[in-house]
Amino acid sequence: MSFLQDLLQGAIADMDPRAPYANTNSSESSYTAPSSLVTGDSSCEASAFSPQILELNAKLSSLDFELSEGDITEKGYKKRRAQLLEEYGVSMDGEITNTPVLGADDGFQNKQLASVASMASVSSLPFPARPEFSETRSSSSAGLGTVESIIRHEYEFEDQQNESAAPDSNYMFSLYGNEETHQASSYGYPQDLVLQMPLDPRATSEANFDPQNGKSAMAKFDNLAAILRHRGRSNARTNAIVTLDAKGKEFSAITWDKLASRAEKVGQVIRDKSGLYRGDRVALLYRESEVVDFAVALLGCFLAGVVAVPINTITKFKDITYILNYTQSHLALTTDANLKTFHRDFTAAGLSWPRGVEWWKTNEFGSYHPPSKKADLPALQVPDLAYIEYSRAPTGELRGVVMSHKTMMHQMSCLSSILSSKDKRSASSSNSITRSQNVLSYLDPRQSIGMIMGVLMTIYAGNTMTWVPQSTLAVPGLYANVISKFKPSILLADYPGLKQVAYNYQSYPLATRNYSKKHPVDLSSIKWCLIDCLTVDTEFHEILADRWFKPLGNKRYQTLVVPMLTLSEHGGMVISMRDWIGGQEALGCQMPDEMEPADAFELSELLLDKKALSANKVTILSTRPHKDGFFNDYNPQDIIRIGAFGYPLPDATLAIVDPETCILVPELVVGEIWVDSPCLSGGFWGLGRETEIIFHARCWGNEGTLEMEFLRTGLLGFIYAGKVYILGLYEDRLRQRREVDEDQNSTTNRTGMVYEGQRNYRYHYTAHLVQTIMQTIPRVFDSCAFDIFVNDEHLPVILLESALAVTTPETPTGPPRTIDIDALEAMAEKCMVILRERHNVRIYCVLITAPNTLPRTIRNGRSEIGAMLCRKDFETGILPCVHVKFGVDHAVNNLAVDQAVEDHGGIWSVASSRMRDELLVNDDKQYSGIDDRDVVMDDRTGRELSNFTSIVDILQYRVVCQPEELSFCTIDARSRENKGMSWKKFDARIAAVGSTMINKYRLRAGDVVILIYTHGEDFVHAVHACLTLGIIAIPIPPLDNSRLSEDVPALLGLVKDYKPKAILLNAETDHAIKSKAIAQQIKQTCHAAKLTMPPTYNTMKTSKVSGGCKDLKFKMNPAWIAPGRTALVWVHWTADQRRVAVKLSHATILEMCKVQKETCQMQSSKPVVGCVRSSVGIGFLHTCFMGIYVGASTYLISPVDFAANPQLYFLSLARYKVKDTYVTPQMIDHALTSTPMKSNSLRDMRNLMIAFDGRPRTELFGKVRVHFSSGGLDGTAINSIYSHALNPMITTRSYMCIEPIELKLDLRELRRGFIAVAPPDSKRHTLTIQDSGMVPVSTHVLVVHPETRRLCRSSEYGEIWVSSGANVDGIYESKDPFDQMRFSSTTVEADAGLDAYSERNLKYVRTGDLGFLRTVAQPVGPGGAMVDIQVLFVLGCIGDTFEVRGLSHFAHDIERTIEYSHRTIPLGCSAVFQTGGVVVAVVESSRQKQFLASLVPVVVNAVMNEHQMVLDVVAFVAKGEFPRSRLAEKQRGKIMAAWVMRKLRTTAQFTVSSSTELQARIAAANAATQ
Repeated sequence: MSFLQDLLQGAIADMDPRAPYANTNSSESSYTAPSSLVTGDSSCEASAFSPQILELNAKLSSLDFELSEGDITEKGYKKRRAQLLEEYGVSMDGEITNTPVLGADDGFQNKQLASVASMASVSSLPFPARPEFSETRSSSSAGLGTVESIIRHEYEFEDQQNESAAPDSNYMFSLYGNEETHQASSYGYPQDLVLQMPLDPRATSEANFDPQNGKSAMAKFDNLAAILRHRGRSNARTNAIVTLDAKGKEFSAITWDKLASRAEKVGQVIRDKSGLYRGDRVALLYRESEVVDFAVALLGCFLAGVVAVPINTITKFKDITYILNYTQSHLALTTDANLKTFHRDFTAAGLSWPRGVEWWKTNEFGSYHPPSKKADLPALQVPDLAYIEYSRAPTGELRGVVMSHKTMMHQMSCLSSILSSKDKRSASSSNSITRSQNVLSYLDPRQSIGMIMGVLMTIYAGNTMTWVPQSTLAVPGLYANVISKFKPSILLADYPGLKQVAYNYQSYPLATRNYSKKHPVDLSSIKWCLIDCLTVDTEFHEILADRWFKPLGNKRYQTLVVPMLTLSEHGGMVISMRDWIGGQEALGCQMPDEMEPADAFELSELLLDKKALSANKVTILSTRPHKDGFFNDYNPQDIIRIGAFGYPLPDATLAIVDPETCILVPELVVGEIWVDSPCLSGGFWGLGRETEIIFHARCWGNEGTLEMEFLRTGLLGFIYAGKVYILGLYEDRLRQRREVDEDQNSTTNRTGMVYEGQRNYRYHYTAHLVQTIMQTIPRVFDSCAFDIFVNDEHLPVILLESALAVTTPETPTGPPRTIDIDALEAMAEKCMVILRERHNVRIYCVLITAPNTLPRTIRNGRSEIGAMLCRKDFETGILPCVHVKFGVDHAVNNLAVDQAVEDHGGIWSVASSRMRDELLVNDDKQYSGIDDRDVVMDDRTGRELSNFTSIVDILQYRVVCQPEELSFCTIDARSRENKGMSWKKFDARIAAVGSTMINKYRLRAGDVVILIYTHGEDFVHAVHACLTLGIIAIPIPPLDNSRLSEDVPALLGLVKDYKPKAILLNAETDHAIKSKAIAQQIKQTCHAAKLTMPPTYNTMKTSKVSGGCKDLKFKMNPAWIAPGRTALVWVHWTADQRRVAVKLSHATILEMCKVQKETCQMQSSKPVVGCVRSSVGIGFLHTCFMGIYVGASTYLISPVDFAANPQLYFLSLARYKVKDTYVTPQMIDHALTSTPMKSNSLRDMRNLMIAFDGRPRTELFGKVRVHFSSGGLDGTAINSIYSHALNPMITTRSYMCIEPIELKLDLRELRRGFIAVAPPDSKRHTLTIQDSGMVPVSTHVLVVHPETRRLCRSSEYGEIWVSSGANVDGIYESKDPFDQMRFSSTTVEADAGLDAYSERNLKYVRTGDLGFLRTVAQPVGPGGAMVDIQVLFVLGCIGDTFEVRGLSHFAHDIERTIEYSHRTIPLGCSAVFQTGGVVVAVVESSRQKQFLASLVPVVVNAVMNEHQMVLDVVAFVAKGEFPRSRLAEKQRGKIMAAWVMRKLRTTAQFTVSSSTELQARIAAANAATQ
């Protein structure tokens, strides 16, 4: 149906042939279409337009455009249109001509053609005639065709749209769901259970005569415009509308003849000068106090035959623009004062004036004067639609409800019958005449019931409407004085206003009685007190009747209070109210035996059992609680007193339906109110799908689908004795899972883990909770309640407004006020306790904010807290809350837990491992193969490089074989080559540095030196000089002036532990270390640590020597290359500045080079480029060794130059046709910020290695591929490698020739140690990871249980162990037994799969990282043959995991969830850790300090929704204060230490879990570090 409707809407939009307005630039239209075309039928629901139909539509659309552009005349247009229709076999009247015998599909096409033709023929009329509106709403498929054809068409300007204000239909669909055919037995109702059928309409005796003239039948009037003309003649001198000012004095008044004359003038001007057609929209913008001007404009639109669009939010320019655009209103009526205000405000706000709209000032039009005294008034040409009323949905979206003239007349007739029923019931004759009545209202007369009763009903019944502003209610006695003065018989009010008046009188009775001596207080004239509301306040009714009306002179006080159930979101339609019509026996429901005849006209009350009501069941304890004294027999906390509105409208059919299943409910069961009546609107303007769902809903009973269509009100209630009882709106109902035993009411997975319990809910209503809060908690200004759906569970949230939360400065320039946290905490705690005790509601969290700061909606001109708006702002974290308190210990019952694992010590315990082994006994174990490369050949000379014992020997070999070839060259910042250095000169330079080290610096073999160099040839010379002389070099990066507090202690730590003989520098670092800032810092730190700095030497100041190393007798001593002898030390610094110093022997260096060369297929013809990380790892190998080992030239690029110009690096790769290179993720991130390369310069690049020391970033590959695609970089050349401090390349994707392999893992199983691959389309509870590649040559990888040291099965993950000659030799100068064990680990038992490697006696290095090996089938090669490939997936470091409730979590996964939860949290600016059993999240946010409380639920909800765990503490740091390393890595360890020691500079900290045990753990964690 929806697809067909979309096509039909497109066809309608393209086929309006008439010239619309005086302005020919616009082509929008108003027209009608047959209902069969709009609504469809059973034969065409699954069909679409044929090509023939689409072709006809396109040609008609093109013809329309030519007409609108003035390319053809109207006569030519009609001729060509007739030819087109004839060509396609369609006549002008819609009949199919010369049509052959057709099949089913062809028949439908002809139906479409006929419908198209009928639309085209009808729309050519100047004022299109529309079908009559249906008398009964039940047959809406035919009767509402005209209205639906308009409301389903989404009008919009071609040159202007306001997409931001477009209605969000998700609200409707989430609220009401899909309407599919259901069977009653499918939703828990037994088939033999009798469902409550809809209430039938009552037999009514309508008021068929004019209240002003008992002989004049109202049936002769078709619309209000005709009635207005009648009133102007018959009641000419009587006041129609009277407006009072804030002091209760008459401000303006208009008589019936004047009202009719002014409205006639407005209608005349619109007809004659606007160029609008019948049914076009006209906007009305008037203020609430401009009642007369608004009524004149509204009635003028009725007389002119246009559709009025009242706009009430005249101060919200975004809403005004949206409504003007969406309704295609080209004319706006307002007053002179409003227009000036609009111009001023639009200019001040910098907004553009709405285009295409003409503005008229109706207060300057004057009155209508006919051409002659005998001239008749213009004939009325009234369209179907009367007006479109816009209101906001609970979620804040604007939606327009259309009202037809026929619907209005039905409403007025029905309300007139009700308002005359009391007099008819009391009169002796049923034919007694009810005269007109005076109405006093303070409700907004521009919308909803205020307009229906205040303006429309005034015209229909000839009443006099007196309007008073709401501000008069705040003055004690003024409202009663107005009543006494104007003697109204009907009061139109609401609860907030009447409560203000009544309570003022209770406090100050004399202020009312003595307000005016001229007009003594007398309320005896009042017959009806109509109260607009959604729920009945029975307690206030007693106060209002007995303590206000009765003492002030009204003897009808027992019968005048009439609550009205209205739908403000649907045009203010009245659903139910108290009346004296009778006829309740026709409703078709069972009446109680004890019911007396007089009870039919009373305001009925019920006393209900609160516990049963929370289960949606109605258990009645008393039907007369105020008379039977039942309040004394029950605990007030166990009962609810509820009042009835009355019977439904006389002509309405009302049903109680389950809102989730659309099935009628049994008797005395709470459901949604569905109603059908001719008084109801036809639907929403421009929202066809929402109209079908809400206004044309179908429900099911015992015998199947009911042949009726209903309006879904969104109200929850029930029916008893035919009367309607309302509990609240659907969105105002809270649901919460019952506290049940999870073992008996839950489902488990294969491992017995609880995921989801049986959904038994308890229901609560926000009105009851808010009433309890306001009555019991002092200093609460207002409150709101709603529930949120988190982790498959509904959780109640309470918002409180209190003066205690005010933070605004007392003076304009003063600081924000300091709030009393203890008082706010006590208020929130009391709220939770009281609601739990009285309503059994377990509150999830309470947020407190200042008064009048929560989002509000307008109802009857009065703002009230919008629960759905609050929930929306709550979920987005923008509420201005200053305090939050959680109750997760009681409210949250759906957290993931593995009790058995928790009891046995976690997922790595022996018991847990045994359990996994039993479950996975048939799975293979995880280990890789080994590709041994014992012999490595030099591709240039053919010599075996594996015969060399050190890199020094290979260097000397290059000097002999390639003396004049380029060895090293530096690229400057301008991408120019510095003077290159041949192998011979390179050897000579090493000899010079070595000679200086021996002769001048007095260094000897075995001495330790620290190398601090910038990236360049000087650094390479110093490294090789040390290797040649047997000196142990420790290269470290230069000191950073901005991080001296970290770098200087790190340097002095090396000095203290390794006792270096000297520190070698080049000119740049020598100058830097002698600078005042660094020198002073070093001096102070040395003095404090009682250390002596070793001497520093600048190796660029060397003496000249002749010859190379061989000439100076520099030879490798066999002892230096002995196994275990340290040749070099790499110092790795973690993000937390923890040092990992590893030692390398000459054999290890050669093995590392061999793995690089053989795995990456490196050639001597392809140069090597060194840039970053030149002090450790692959960066060091490529900078210092790989060019020598392969025999290729090495180009050096400074990291400083790369930071200034990232393209420098990639231009160099392209220029020298580099095949293999190494980059870091930080380099790539920086390069992505630069302009992409535009030529295919990187086509020679085959292996761009991105080194990760853990899990690869899944989004990085796609970004790199897109950014460098213009540079010719192949996607398969982008390869991640798994690099570790203990082995620079454990696995690599180099030359796999496939893109990264992605897996989606089930997070719920991953937390238990299992590997379960989720479906590719899964979104929740999944983790997307990419492989880290295959093992390189001469490398063996195992996945081992970190505690038992057994091989893991293929469906679990474990610690990654690696055996390779490229492993470092150990931790330098470490005596720790753990380090010794870490480098010589073996599995606990021999494994059948490892028998082939047992003879090698392999020793494994434990990486401390978790991961798994997996064999996947991938297409490889030109033919795409499927090949099984074993790849490694790295999950993360075991040190970054923690266990909660027996489940293991990776900290960076939770951090990523937090960082994506809110826009004020930057990426990489959160840290999660566990200390002392407390899970803490430290978050950086740009939010103001006083409103950080609203971010806490967003963070906690996101983590709980994705990871099924609760953060215990959330702490915030200011923007820029988040601790980071020099590489922008988060320093999780430093953050944890600072938080535990209370040295972390937090702006705010919130405790989520409130258990006593947690508080004790936090105190213990803090005490342990002091």
